[in-house]
Amino acid sequence: MKNILKNKVKRDILFLIISGIALIFSFANVKLFNLDLAWISIIFCGIPIIKDAIIGLVTEFDIKADVLVSMALIASLIIGETFAAGEVAFIMQIGAFLEEFTVRKSRKGIEKLVHLTPTLARVIINNEEKTINAKDVKVNDILRVNPGETIPVDGIIIKGKTSVDNSVMSGESIPLDLSEGDSVCSGAVNQFDSFEMKATKVGEDSSIQRMVKLVQSADASKAKIVGIADKWATYIVVAAFISALLTWIITGEIIRAVTILVVFCPCALVLATPTAIVAAIGNVSKHGILVKEGDALERLSSISKIAFDKTGTLTYGKPKVEEVVSLIDNIKNEELYEMIASCELYSEHPLGKAIVSSFKETYNKEIKIPEEFKMIPGRGVIAKVNNKKILAGNKHLLLDEKIKREDIRFIREKFRNQGKSIIYVAIDNKIGGYIILSDTLREESISMIESIKNLGISPVLLTGDNKYVASRVAKQVKIEEVKAEYFPQDKLNLIDEYEKNNKMVCMVGDGINDAPALKKSFVGIAMGNVGSDIAVDAADIVLVRDDINNLPHLLKISKRMMKTIKVNLIFSMTLNFVAVILAMTGLLGPVVGALVHNVGSVIVIINSALLLKYNKRNASKEIERNTYLNKNKKLLQYFNEV
Repeated sequence: MKNILKNKVKRDILFLIISGIALIFSFANVKLFNLDLAWISIIFCGIPIIKDAIIGLVTEFDIKADVLVSMALIASLIIGETFAAGEVAFIMQIGAFLEEFTVRKSRKGIEKLVHLTPTLARVIINNEEKTINAKDVKVNDILRVNPGETIPVDGIIIKGKTSVDNSVMSGESIPLDLSEGDSVCSGAVNQFDSFEMKATKVGEDSSIQRMVKLVQSADASKAKIVGIADKWATYIVVAAFISALLTWIITGEIIRAVTILVVFCPCALVLATPTAIVAAIGNVSKHGILVKEGDALERLSSISKIAFDKTGTLTYGKPKVEEVVSLIDNIKNEELYEMIASCELYSEHPLGKAIVSSFKETYNKEIKIPEEFKMIPGRGVIAKVNNKKILAGNKHLLLDEKIKREDIRFIREKFRNQGKSIIYVAIDNKIGGYIILSDTLREESISMIESIKNLGISPVLLTGDNKYVASRVAKQVKIEEVKAEYFPQDKLNLIDEYEKNNKMVCMVGDGINDAPALKKSFVGIAMGNVGSDIAVDAADIVLVRDDINNLPHLLKISKRMMKTIKVNLIFSMTLNFVAVILAMTGLLGPVVGALVHNVGSVIVIINSALLLKYNKRNASKEIERNTYLNKNKKLLQYFNEV
């Protein structure tokens, strides 16, 4: 029992259950020691409401819905209508509980980013290596970074060759092959070989620290939607008080004035929004969608643009072999493929692993173990297969091994600006062929983008990848607006620009580099399976199974939810208006008034519950209708122009 009382959620549920049972007994006129059991509801549910109302009024003069509820409670108790007071308190606490249930805050992303920051650095002083705190590294210090270590500060490689995983900044899964003179960012992971670097940006200026700042600033700037009942509370309180006072003055009957305060109490109004949100959240959860922020669906309903990261979102983020070409007459493409798979069998490079897995998937046969194998960091592999010396890697590997530049150039020219990865192959010091790899598009991406367009929302491809890769993917999925080579700060600036022009943006991403944009955007949606923990923590909504095909349904349910909320609000306000008129004329007493509110609340809950049954078929019909209307609008516009 102690654990339940310490846990706020469990305590609230327990108090609501006890209060509900007490009200049932009170309605049946069952008493305990001659005491109306409705007092249990007043103590458990009413006192916290009155307390919050007093604190809000005294400390900030903040008039919310709980002020009006407190007025109704106290007035009912003054004239002895205990059941009415208990029932109002109970209904309001149900609404408050649902509201709180839907608003969950998540701030773990910033903490994980901080933990991602390297704490130690290897500094070279007088040819001796010394480990120091990463915060103490100064500009122009010489550092050594070993394989598997995270780069502590920004800098330039001055000695060594390697490949680094820079997905923390660019989101791109394929490592960058680097050598002397190339820049490196803090937060990137060294994949293969040790190298030495000169520090250029340290401390708060380093890339990973700027990322932390971006996430913090983006989170602080995101506006929270205020509840409808609280937004109109001041006006309702004034209207209720004046109506009750005038009725008392004119009729001289305080019972009518109290009844007005009871029926003016916004029970159904308070329940209108949270019940619809809870039902909508329950609906999308069945489709593998986790809604973390209570008002996320409310915000999602008003977006005009949806920005997609590329790698891991529209694509699987895993390179696959697209084409194998042999340039030697007596070696077929399949034979070359098998030889290269053998060369890459022991490779740790993602492209090498992709060649091996793609070969196994295509031919389902065992790969021959290479007779010799050597990996050159930042270059590729040199192996011996079938007594042949084989080079497989980037252009630098082949040039280092004296392969003619002209033999490589024509391959580069053929695939220039296509955004694909090329593995050059040389056999016995002669150009032997090449392998083309590219990221694989998710099968559902094309239909998903089309459905989103039909909803009247503009898709944008927003990626840190190069413009050629971005253009190729955008063309495949038919996205017209492409923003390539955008780093985290660039993404924030773009979202800022859109929102200044009243274009609310939803960001869909999966990488650490997407975290600031996910926080900054009006709504952030993360891929739950392939996405980083930091991206998931930064987002408002998570696609648990990475099924982006559910995005159109999510967008439709958010719009349907807002329609439901509007219907609930109109109904509850109409009910209040009618009840106030009846209370003024004396046709409605406090107890019956509370019951009317109870019926109104039940109707609101039932209407909201219909969202649970809203399925993809309903959404598809609405999308088809929107598509039809959009086409007709374009047709009418065309004829008008003619």
